[in-house]
Amino acid sequence: MDVLVKILQFLLSLSILVMLHELGHFVAAKIFKVRVEKFFIFFNPWFSLFRFKRGETEYGMGWLPLGGYVKIAGMIDESMDLEQMKEPAKPYEFRSKPAWQRLIIMIGGVLVNFILAFFIYIMILYAWGEQYLPTENAKYGVVCDSLLLDAGLRNGDMILSLDNKKVENFFEIPGYILMENPKTIQVMRDGQMMNINLPSTLIGEMLAYSSKGFKRIALLTPRYKYDGSIQGFADESPARNAGMLEEDRVLELDGHSFTFYDEYIDLIRSHRDSILNVKVLRGSDTLSIPIALGSGKVIGVYPKVINDFEYAVKEYSFFGAIPAGINMGFDWIKSYLKQFKLFKNPEAFRSVGGFISIGNIFPSVWDWQAFWELTAMLSIILGVMNLLPIPALDGGHVMFLLYEVITRRKPNEKFMENAQIVGMFFLLFLLLFANINDILKLFV
Repeated sequence: MDVLVKILQFLLSLSILVMLHELGHFVAAKIFKVRVEKFFIFFNPWFSLFRFKRGETEYGMGWLPLGGYVKIAGMIDESMDLEQMKEPAKPYEFRSKPAWQRLIIMIGGVLVNFILAFFIYIMILYAWGEQYLPTENAKYGVVCDSLLLDAGLRNGDMILSLDNKKVENFFEIPGYILMENPKTIQVMRDGQMMNINLPSTLIGEMLAYSSKGFKRIALLTPRYKYDGSIQGFADESPARNAGMLEEDRVLELDGHSFTFYDEYIDLIRSHRDSILNVKVLRGSDTLSIPIALGSGKVIGVYPKVINDFEYAVKEYSFFGAIPAGINMGFDWIKSYLKQFKLFKNPEAFRSVGGFISIGNIFPSVWDWQAFWELTAMLSIILGVMNLLPIPALDGGHVMFLLYEVITRRKPNEKFMENAQIVGMFFLLFLLLFANINDILKLFV
């Protein structure tokens, strides 16, 4: 069921983005009286889920969710309708229009993507406000994966700054490390301020870590207190089979007490025998329950961790949300553009993900706030990617149109045909590469 919810959210988000992107091209073409022959959501090789014709345009939905398309008369695009291009240009065709009109038609899709993202962020801030955990409010410090432990951090460290620059939002710290490549991190450990030199190999190791499968744990999380309370059992639960009840509270594991959730987990993981002795409080009675862990090294309970952090909450009026939402959109655009510099590191190519990676970022329960936040982010990604100067993408067409505007000469049509073919093969290669990476992650 969790996977189905993720898939449904992904398909709905993708449908919205593709339809509105193509609508941007469609509306711009109609404004300049250019004929649009087809308007399709998703691709439709061999057959369509449905199609109908209204006026001069055929509308439909394909079965292959790799994007969508509008077939604009008199334009060399992915349809590769070369017979049409051999005929004399007609007034309603794309190629008959001035270069500036063709340029607007080509950027119509990405313009809608960016406007959509800004609109969604505005409405998110108006409806839900902005909530985040200030770094200084992670009062019990951090819990690190082995990668950051090897870099010099310790569980319980309180992060103060990176290169002596404060990161306001705790959950932005891993992204800040990736994007800004700080050389040092300042922490408070056991009441003393420490300056830790980060290894020069950390960025490459973080990128490699992101390609290690979908079950990897977070590199950095706040440290949560845990008093042993549980809120349910897994389907296959050694603890329930041994006689534990939901109202039980775990006090000790093999005679060891704990204060934080990571300590509780470490005690279970470090247990070497097949039987784990668990002391629980049941009402006013203290019981000792031996639990057979099996090969999974889990006891099969859902813990009720204590989230007593003080979150920062900003609420916005509708008119206050407008500039804040636009700024949020521009921040995401700048952040996404910065990610391209990571490809200087070969490990970045292994971390590239396809449809499984994208679908996996959606939560396993339907959460409208998360859905719209992710849809806005994907809209920005779609807009930026489509602006790349690659033939067969909008950015490739824009590149040739800018050449025409500057030189006042149209590129040779044969050259345009060949460039379109090369671009389509390149995009197919990228698509296969990203999705093969995803498939490999399933077996890690």
